[in-house]
Amino acid sequence: MHVDARYMENNSVIEGDICIIGAGAAGISMALEWMNTKYKVILLEGGGFEYNEQVQQLYDGKTTGQRYYPLKSSRLHYFGGTTGHWAGYCSTFDEIDFKKRDWVPHSGWPIKRADLDPFYARAQKNVDLGPYNYSVDYWQKQFPSYKPLLPNNDVVWNKMWQFSPPTRFGKKYKDTIVNAGNIHLYTYANVIDIKANENVSAIEGVTVKNYTGKQHTVKAKLFVSACCSIQNARLLLASNKQAPKGLGNDNDNVGRYFMEHLEIKSAELWLTKPDPLLLYMLDFTNPKPRAEMAITAAKQEEFRILNGTTSLTPLSLARKFKPMIDLWTNDTKKNQDMFKTLEADDSPKVPQNGYTSYELFTRIEQAPNPESRVTLDTEKDSLGMPRAALHWVLTPLEKRSIRKIYELLGQEVGKTGVGRVRLMEYLWDEKDESWPEFTGGGWHHMGTTRMSDDPKTGVVDANCKVHGIDNLYMAGASCYVTAAAPNPTLTLIALTLRLSDHLKERIKR
Repeated sequence: MHVDARYMENNSVIEGDICIIGAGAAGISMALEWMNTKYKVILLEGGGFEYNEQVQQLYDGKTTGQRYYPLKSSRLHYFGGTTGHWAGYCSTFDEIDFKKRDWVPHSGWPIKRADLDPFYARAQKNVDLGPYNYSVDYWQKQFPSYKPLLPNNDVVWNKMWQFSPPTRFGKKYKDTIVNAGNIHLYTYANVIDIKANENVSAIEGVTVKNYTGKQHTVKAKLFVSACCSIQNARLLLASNKQAPKGLGNDNDNVGRYFMEHLEIKSAELWLTKPDPLLLYMLDFTNPKPRAEMAITAAKQEEFRILNGTTSLTPLSLARKFKPMIDLWTNDTKKNQDMFKTLEADDSPKVPQNGYTSYELFTRIEQAPNPESRVTLDTEKDSLGMPRAALHWVLTPLEKRSIRKIYELLGQEVGKTGVGRVRLMEYLWDEKDESWPEFTGGGWHHMGTTRMSDDPKTGVVDANCKVHGIDNLYMAGASCYVTAAAPNPTLTLIALTLRLSDHLKERIKR
């Protein structure tokens, strides 16, 4: 069932068993899990089914600290969310990503990788992936032409990625959601406030509003905020009428630990003879699983570095493209068109013998940092809600880790005699902690409502429930404790499916 909240009678009251705020990858994945149950599910989407500039403006905000993309255009505000310009990269987190690492401050999840394995397998289907298998040996059997530059060893290993078509949730799942008897989708229903009971121990309802001036109230037994990392934090902080610091923010953790993946060109690989390196190539016109090179967990611990991966692009092709941090603008529609053009142009037509030179491009986790955070700005949007302000802060550990990754990779390449690795100039000086102008991120927003068993160090518990509030949950990458190296979409869906199973058991009780 679908209702456009712009045309409802003003001050209507909507009631259900579970209210899901946000219809992106997390919100839609959760709604799909509740289809054909006896429970009434309220799914709230702030936008409509298509891009609307007036709605998109609600995501505008300020950025300070490390240079970043305009907030307005880093997320999409309509049904399907940011899957509308998602590139489809999928891989799993590694075991080390969940562990407490004494060299990575504030690391350590209250769950393990094994806790997510069954949900990863289910998440594969949501984004139209193949078998739940990320072993390089398995994929080499499927594609015999896949030859690694370096075989897996105790220093370097080949981490596999699979590629969603990419699945556009707004298109694929629209009819399914609209036609589901127990799913009640409300579009143009922006949540601007969450109301708790008198002692702020449970949520009674949320207030939704749209640009027509109409306002409605939603009541439910359970509430799940699946609005993305920045907006999840913004909503909790802005719901401050009963809790002056914001809901779930007694210990000043909401909005902190904002994380991104640093995505940055870092080195060049020069081979002694041409090689197509098909295992590492990505063809957007016919995406097949590919590998990226990574440093083993043992060596990460030995050298006290972060987890990251290296992708390869023919150097002659890579030199044609400007850094995305320079190309990305506040014009969301223009950015989407640019993405389509880049994907069409970014598929290397590999000569039979291959190339002798490749650009080495890094995707690396950002160390959790409480000073990297989302707060509320003094400026308000057209619905009267304070805008988000992002202060993105990096640490010396990120740059030291990138340098060490390529030192180790270069040593291994040299040992085998296949070529040499040349670091880019910004990595030459070990004492230089500055970042070059082309430093960018992957639009991978994580953290801000991090998971922890201890309310003093996190916002939600191991089941994604906000500490101290009985029926309010966070869904998506905002719950991440660390960022790992892979793109966050597959993991956030797996985490959402795990949350959904937990809520089903709870509501039965």
